[in-house]
Amino acid sequence: MTEPDNLSTYVLRLADDAMVLGQRISEWTSNSPNLEEDIANSNVALDYLGRARMLYAYAATMLNTTEDDLAFMRDARQYTNLLMHELPKGDYAFSTVRQFFIDSFDVLYFEQLIHSGDAQLAAIAAKTFKECQYHVRRSRDLMVRLGDGTDESNSRMQTALDELWGYRHELFMDDELETELQQQGVAITRADLQPKWDAAIQDCLTEATLSIPEADWTVSGGRAGVHSEHLGHMLDDMQCLHRSHPGVTW
Repeated sequence: MTEPDNLSTYVLRLADDAMVLGQRISEWTSNSPNLEEDIANSNVALDYLGRARMLYAYAATMLNTTEDDLAFMRDARQYTNLLMHELPKGDYAFSTVRQFFIDSFDVLYFEQLIHSGDAQLAAIAAKTFKECQYHVRRSRDLMVRLGDGTDESNSRMQTALDELWGYRHELFMDDELETELQQQGVAITRADLQPKWDAAIQDCLTEATLSIPEADWTVSGGRAGVHSEHLGHMLDDMQCLHRSHPGVTW
């Protein structure tokens, strides 16, 4: 495999985000609280898998490899997804809050990435942005329904907010690699998106009768390959079949 450069590394980061979260969402298939949500989660997971495939395929052309090798033959330290994406699905409140946080970011991010100077990335972003618009409407609706529901659902949603709050910072961290690509007109400045994200979150939490957590904290490291133990366990399940039959084609 060709050594990665800044562009292929950037594309891989976005692919890993999509692949890992898509895998987590798929864990609700046949386990969702009702049939409507079961179908919705399966469809959203497929959207993320489709996004991952487009990005892996693009990275594979730059790295002289295949999308399957990028998805299934790298270990946890080689994955570069943000940490929020890899956390276990938890209860439905936890998955809902995580999804809303990420959807609210993605709809801002991919709307801007449509204007990337890299034509292939811009095309992928245009397709992804359409899906993000649906995703954020759905997850916001669930936030309000569960937050402003019963005492039990409100309590669970508030607990999920408290548990996820510190992971949000990583969404807006720009490192040297992305800064260089921003200067070239390829990547998006993540930090610039935070004011709009904050406003969208606050607006939703007010309607959902939920509160911004008082305690703030920060975790990071996903882009550098420093992950929780949860990612390794997830990849074991996800990669088992492919690694058991090297070179298999479908």
